[in-house]
Amino acid sequence: MSNPIHVLNSEQELPISLEEAWDFFSTPRNLEKLTPKNLKFKIVTCSHDHMVEGQIISYKIRLMPLIWMNWVTEITQVEDKSHFIDDQRSGPYKIWHHRHTFTETENGVLMQDQVHYLLPFGIIGKIVHTLFVKAQLKRIFAFRTQMLEEKFGTTPN
Repeated sequence: MSNPIHVLNSEQELPISLEEAWDFFSTPRNLEKLTPKNLKFKIVTCSHDHMVEGQIISYKIRLMPLIWMNWVTEITQVEDKSHFIDDQRSGPYKIWHHRHTFTETENGVLMQDQVHYLLPFGIIGKIVHTLFVKAQLKRIFAFRTQMLEEKFGTTPN
């Protein structure tokens, strides 16, 4: 039996212009600001200040106390002020495909993330996902939502 590919969706409307959103999110170094401190996320190599197709970015991340992982992603698609995609080349997942989409709205910009991911190790990966990974990813995206609200504010209801 094969493992299902998991899907994580997240969206947030920010009271900023599309240009401001694109400038912030297409700057790889800003990812460190949006990751919980306990993960000790650090960009190791990043050849460009803004996302470009074919760009390789390597990170170091702490999965658990005393367990560190190198993670390498490639920016596989960039459509200016619309979306970009990063795909894992090596790291903690068997598959990691993350699409970041930006849509101008009446109140600012709607930022949407869709992550397709799969853990390695078959049934062990399924158990680790259920016990740990699924909740950790939700916490990471909740932290990011909070940090973006602090930085940019919230859109009026």
